[in-house]
Amino acid sequence: MDELILSPSQFVAMFNQTLEAAYPLIVIEGELSEFRVRKNQWVYFKLKDDEAVVDFFGSVYQLKSPLEDGMLVRAVARPRLHPKFGFSLNYESVAPVGEGAIRRAYELLKAKLEAEGLFAPERKRPLPDLPKSIGLISSHQAAGAEDFLTVLGQRWGDMEVLFANVAVQGDAAAAQIVRALDYFNQHTAAIEVLVVVRGGGSAEDLSVFNDETLVRAIAASRIPTLIGVGHEQDTTLSDLAADRRAATPTEAAVLLVPDRRQLIAQLAEARQRLGSYMQAQVSGVKDRYAQNLKAAMTRLLEQSQAQLTAAARSLAAYDPKAVLGRGYSIVRSGGVVISSIKQVAPGAGLSAEVADGQIETEVISVKSQTT
Repeated sequence: MDELILSPSQFVAMFNQTLEAAYPLIVIEGELSEFRVRKNQWVYFKLKDDEAVVDFFGSVYQLKSPLEDGMLVRAVARPRLHPKFGFSLNYESVAPVGEGAIRRAYELLKAKLEAEGLFAPERKRPLPDLPKSIGLISSHQAAGAEDFLTVLGQRWGDMEVLFANVAVQGDAAAAQIVRALDYFNQHTAAIEVLVVVRGGGSAEDLSVFNDETLVRAIAASRIPTLIGVGHEQDTTLSDLAADRRAATPTEAAVLLVPDRRQLIAQLAEARQRLGSYMQAQVSGVKDRYAQNLKAAMTRLLEQSQAQLTAAARSLAAYDPKAVLGRGYSIVRSGGVVISSIKQVAPGAGLSAEVADGQIETEVISVKSQTT
C-alpha cells in the first residue's frame, strides 16, 4: 500500500472535510472558563468537565446574554482545525443552562441594560384606548395565544388581529420574534399595539425573552408594546423593556380592552344617575322659580296697595265735601258754579252749598278785588 503523503494545508483541508461530514454541528455542555473578548469583536472561552477542556471561538455578535466564568453553559458549534491556530470549536450559539446560570446571566444583562436606561419609566408609552388593529406575536401552538384571543373576543371582539406565527422557545425563537417586530414596525402603519404572549414554562423555556437582541428590539419599537409571558411570578427582561407588562396572556387581553358587557352596564347606571340628577335639578329650579314668583307677586301687591292708599289719600284731600267741611262753600247761579264776579249782577239769585246744606241768597252788590 502506497503511503499517503500530505502537505500541512492538505491535511487541514482533508481533516475539516472529514469533520464536516461526520460532525457538521455538535452540542457541548460544560463549565465556562477563561472567557474573554478581544477588540470588542472576537470571543474565546473554554468548556470543561473533570477530565477534559475544549476551546471555543466565535463572534461577539453571536452572544445572546452576558457570560462569566463558572457558569454551566451549552454551546452549539462546528469543529474546525485552523491552519495556524490549531483545533477549536467555532460556536454558533452559547447559552446558560440550569436555573443558577440562567439567573446569573439575567442579572448581568439586567444591570447592563438598566444602566443604559432601557427600563426607565419615562420611556414607557400608554397603550391605545380600545385599539382597532393589533399585531399579535406568538405561536399557533401556544396555549397563551389561544387564551389571549379567547378573552379578547369575550371582552370586546370588534377589532383586527394580525397574527405573526413564531417560535416562542428554543434557539430560533428570539430571532423570529425580532423579525416579526421589525416587520410590524416597518410594513404595518395601521397597527396600534404589538402584543407578545406565551404561557408559562421553566426558566430555560422563558430565557428566550431575556435575549439581548430581542430586549433591544422591544425597547426600540415605534409601536407601543405589551408583553404577556409566563405566569404572574415570571418577569423577563422583555417585560421590563416593554411599554406595559401583563402577568399572563389572559391579563394582556384584560389590559388591552374593556369588558363590553360591564361597560354597557356602567353606561346604563350612569344614565340612570344622570336622569335622577337632572330630574332633581329641574325640580329644584321649578321650586326656586315658584318661590321667586310668589315673592315677586307679594312685593308687587304690597307696592300696588301702597300706591292705592296714597292715591286714596290724594283723592280724599281733593274731595269737595272735605273742602266744604273746612268752612268753604260752592256758589251757583242757575246751576252754574260761580268763579268770577263777572258771572253775576246785583239782584241775581244765588245758591250757596255748605257742608250741611244749601243757602239761597241774592246779590246785593258786586265789588272787584283789588291787589
